[in-house]
Amino acid sequence: MKQHTLWSVALIAGLALAGCGSAAPTGSGSEPTSGSTSGASKSKLVVWDWKSSDKNVATYIEKAKADFAKKHPDITVEFVAQPFDQYYTLLGGAIQSGKGPDVMLFNGGGQIRDRVSALLPLDEYVTEDKQRLAGWDAFAKDGKTYAAPVTLQGHPIYYNKGLYEKAGLDPAQPPKTWDELMSACAAIKKAGAKCFSLGNKEGFGIQFWLSGIGPGVLTPKEYDDWIAGKRDWTSPNVKQIFKLWKDVNDKKLNNDGANSTAMFNDSFTLFDSGKAANIIGLMSDIGHWKDFGEFLGDKVGVMQAPLVTTGAEPVLPYDGGIGYAVAKWTKDPKSASDLVRSLTSTDALTAFFTGAGAIASDTTIDVSQAPPAVGTLVSQLKAGKPALHVALSSKTLDLMGRLSQQLLSGSASVDEAVKQLAASDRAG
Repeated sequence: MKQHTLWSVALIAGLALAGCGSAAPTGSGSEPTSGSTSGASKSKLVVWDWKSSDKNVATYIEKAKADFAKKHPDITVEFVAQPFDQYYTLLGGAIQSGKGPDVMLFNGGGQIRDRVSALLPLDEYVTEDKQRLAGWDAFAKDGKTYAAPVTLQGHPIYYNKGLYEKAGLDPAQPPKTWDELMSACAAIKKAGAKCFSLGNKEGFGIQFWLSGIGPGVLTPKEYDDWIAGKRDWTSPNVKQIFKLWKDVNDKKLNNDGANSTAMFNDSFTLFDSGKAANIIGLMSDIGHWKDFGEFLGDKVGVMQAPLVTTGAEPVLPYDGGIGYAVAKWTKDPKSASDLVRSLTSTDALTAFFTGAGAIASDTTIDVSQAPPAVGTLVSQLKAGKPALHVALSSKTLDLMGRLSQQLLSGSASVDEAVKQLAASDRAG
């Protein structure tokens, strides 16, 4: 998600046109064969994503292509990196026309679940990968799997050990309860820094807050019911999550102007620069341990959600982060699915972890030589649960973003916000 540069309309249109087209032999109007071909012309698979132009994942793409070439030497692969800001709009156009890339990248959760009618179920092709990879649920709907996870996307709370030391706090013992966190925030504020770095210009901050803080607020039953779709928006604990969102800002514990601060990448920069002690970040390849470590070195710590409600069991919230899917219109579903498997091979995902710093979906990757923050995250995966916001539809997430801004500005109450969210959630 680093590619947030606005591209010109002409360039976007050019990319969209260049990247359309299903797998078909180059220079031939005939149908492609599944697997290798012996003819002079080569088949081609087209991939759309927003990652392949990122230099940090260049080795990952190379290894995936090499793995695929071993199985399908007569099929070429073309990656078309679209701008993330326009990605789902361009993809929507392809879906409406019923033609476009053979393989496409998705965020887990609502973004892919809202579009499964255009995708090929992959269950018969990825059976062997189910045990090796984690994060499948974020790419599934109605018992069918529509993408293979590349990364795991979680929402841990990172903290700056240096600022904790400066504030007279023990960096080896981060707050475990909400009261302890508020006491730490008071000390941090006295030391001249903000407690939280928050970017909510796009309305994304509330998603991170819900998933990052929620595990310390909801009881295990409430949490499991939420993920299962049995959400009680009138629950005092659900309201408490949104109340704390507002209270923290009212107490000026966030950076100034959170509603005008972009999460990508302004809020991360505030944390990097030591102006805020805590941030709810990511586990994928931005706003994560490696990004922060480039500025803070070994001062990057990871804490679990502070305990707010007696009986809550704070866990690491995570799901599949990004994953590759196959278009229903592809003319060569077997080869396209094999390409997805190459994009999630151990060698390729190891390169993704090494180059981009993302916590990859492959649970067999050795992270023992990585910084301590990585070890903390990986050790929490086994007990982790799906992120709360990923269970919501994209429509409800959009509404929640708008309401979150109103909560911070004081133009909406918590009761008004949850009432609207409940109605949106019921409507699907």
